[in-house]
Amino acid sequence: MTKADIVNQINRNTGIDKVTVSACVEAFIDSVSESLANQQPVYLRGFGSFILKTRKEKFGRNITKNTSILIPEHKIAAFKASKKLAARVK
Repeated sequence: MTKADIVNQINRNTGIDKVTVSACVEAFIDSVSESLANQQPVYLRGFGSFILKTRKEKFGRNITKNTSILIPEHKIAAFKASKKLAARVK
């Protein structure tokens, strides 16, 4: 499902025009992105959590040069589904 599909589905279910729905979806994405950029997790009860995970420093391989490289510790965005969502998907 794409962002456009989400906008169309919300439009059909609620009757709100697509321009307004699209603006709301964009605002939601911006809010989640800004919170994660500020090291703050986002919790949506009954849906899941957008959190930051820390990946430890590790060695990787540059296969073109056949050398080892050090990949520094870094953070990645992750999503953890709630129990309710996980049960619904199963």
